[in-house]
Amino acid sequence: MSAISEKLYRRRRLKNNLALALASAATLFGLFWLVWILWTTLVNGIGALKPELFYQMTPPPGEDGGLANAFFGSILMSLLAILMGTPVGILAGTFLAEYARRSVLGEAIRFVNDILLSAPSIVLGLFVYTLVVRQMGHFSGLAGAITLALIVLPVVVRTTDEMLKLVPSQMREAALSLGIPQWKVTVQVLYRSALPGIVTGVLLALARISGETAPLLFTALNNQFWSHDIAGPLASVPVVVFQYAMSPYDTWHVLAWAGAFMVTVFVLCISLIARAIIARRKVAND
Repeated sequence: MSAISEKLYRRRRLKNNLALALASAATLFGLFWLVWILWTTLVNGIGALKPELFYQMTPPPGEDGGLANAFFGSILMSLLAILMGTPVGILAGTFLAEYARRSVLGEAIRFVNDILLSAPSIVLGLFVYTLVVRQMGHFSGLAGAITLALIVLPVVVRTTDEMLKLVPSQMREAALSLGIPQWKVTVQVLYRSALPGIVTGVLLALARISGETAPLLFTALNNQFWSHDIAGPLASVPVVVFQYAMSPYDTWHVLAWAGAFMVTVFVLCISLIARAIIARRKVAND
């Protein structure tokens, strides 16, 4: 028996070392491309990474400038998208997790939500273009925010649904046994337990919409000048990067690389914050 046990131990140890080696190789492979992207954008855009990038407007051809109006437009539309998509997503996810967990309606809503989650963003842009832009008669930051909200919505719905499912049923039963209404149980007990996961989903949704270009080309379009009018065209970093990268001007190319670097760093920071929230939650549960 000892010889057989030793043989099984060696086999399991070999499999464990092989799995560890493959996992480490996959990690290094992913980190290599991340570092390569950051380094490439930094090297090519370092000429524009200066204070003027954050307070000067997008320049005309052949002149220096910055991306202040693009940063403002991106921040404004992203915040509006989060404000529009998050409450609806949380309420829909709560309905799926607490009131329609095993119903046919709940499964149908989850199926549609998964389709919306995987739908190409350009399709959503065309959808909002038809319903909003054509009816208004012009491009607008509001249409861009609505498109981004449609991208945020399924992410928040899925995250809220899954996080509320992870809350132990004993917590629901204990609260309900005390005579607490269902809505108070949801707000004061379930949301508190699932809050880190829900916040993580919102942050991941924010990271996703921060780099969207195609839907904004059909909705917000662009604006070379400073504008805070949400009813008119607004500039955004992804659209400016796209347009400047396609141009024949070297100064615009440098600004495009700098904008791509800032977007990449922003998404990386949001992802790290989301990971930190998840890690903190695990430590608290342990």
